[in-house]
Amino acid sequence: MTFSDTITADPITSDTITADTITASGPGTPVVRRAISAILLALVMVVATACGSESESSGPEQPTFEFIIPAGSGDLIEQGEVLDILPRELKTQVGETIQIRNEDDRAHILGPWFVGAGETLRQRFVTVGVFEGACSVHPSGAFTVYVDPSNA
Repeated sequence: MTFSDTITADPITSDTITADTITASGPGTPVVRRAISAILLALVMVVATACGSESESSGPEQPTFEFIIPAGSGDLIEQGEVLDILPRELKTQVGETIQIRNEDDRAHILGPWFVGAGETLRQRFVTVGVFEGACSVHPSGAFTVYVDPSNA
């Protein structure tokens, strides 16, 4: 790589720069790799900070609402049993958390959520809204969550 002998003033330090003081910095050079690494590290730190919360540092918070789908629920529902696992409608507030633990050997749909066999869904509500959809464990076949503003 060649450089011209033109002298240019550095706008930050007001020093002069000559072709003798410039080093090559292409995509594979250490200067560029360090710059890219620094940018990526900063991005990871920003994302990690945005995703975290104070409650995570002291362990998981207790859910406001907790429901368990017992083992064998899918079989019982297929046999016509009516199970009392969760309400048709749930009223909650911003900042509250719902947890649904599926101990069954099959997946279930609960409103807008899919909970696989042996999985646990944990949802903390951060905005006002309505979450609704089909429900494979409620006799009505539907589940709706209303999230109201926080009273805090």
